[in-house]
Amino acid sequence: MRYYRTVGADGPRLVARMDADAYDLTAARPSVTAFEDLAYVASVSNQTIDEVAVDLLGEAETVSIPDETSVGIPTLVDEVWAAGVTYEISEQAREAESGMPEIYLDVYGAERPEVFFKATWDRVVASGDSVGVRGDSDWNVPEPELGIVLYEGEIVGYTIGNDVSSRSIEGQNPLYLPQAKVYDRCCALGPCVATPESVEDPHDLMMTMTVERDGGTIYEGETSTSEMVRTCEELVSYLNRHNSVPESAVLLTGTSLVPEEGFSLTPADEVHIDIDNIGHLANDVTTV
Repeated sequence: MRYYRTVGADGPRLVARMDADAYDLTAARPSVTAFEDLAYVASVSNQTIDEVAVDLLGEAETVSIPDETSVGIPTLVDEVWAAGVTYEISEQAREAESGMPEIYLDVYGAERPEVFFKATWDRVVASGDSVGVRGDSDWNVPEPELGIVLYEGEIVGYTIGNDVSSRSIEGQNPLYLPQAKVYDRCCALGPCVATPESVEDPHDLMMTMTVERDGGTIYEGETSTSEMVRTCEELVSYLNRHNSVPESAVLLTGTSLVPEEGFSLTPADEVHIDIDNIGHLANDVTTV
């Protein structure tokens, strides 16, 4: 199933989509307003999240499938982390931007992946909201990524992420990575959380991104997560090592869609990211 968090006049609601039907789980259980509520019950009852949801469907109201361009952040994530240099093209792009290119090649082929902190809850935006670019950077790019949703350190689902990056800042010196990655509105997540049963193989999903400006398309590309050099399980294992990951977290898995050198996001651009079996993440761009 896919799980959406909608926010209206009556507060947040959790909607489950199964094929062409959608169900308001909050109508069945008012205490269920977030994906984490299902994850908690699943963890203590030794069920899958989808099994917990199915138990509620008989009492849930049938509703319209949520508009994926205007939903809330699908998971009440405490922290967002990210992995880098997991695709060959990403390694090549970061070599090109940096005065120290060899360090990226070393990471791409190393046993230990690059895992870094990306965002707290208040820095994340939902599908339909404005993602940010830094005002002190003149080279800003979107990075479409498969996001692994974790509950108590275990994989419970997948979402779409946009790991927006200030390449001019990181390119000056790799030690500036935190400033290039962590700032207001630096990350978009959505539109939903898809459970592992719905996604099937996370290492074989088609991903597309388009960027629109003034009514025209200025970038479009497609790739597959099969190009990722590391597995989701491997990346999660390194995130969890000697690290107290909070109850709810997302780990972004890296990008292989890199606009050509010279491309930079500008205010009012629209970024659209699609991943098979998950959905469509849409954000316009603003300067922060």
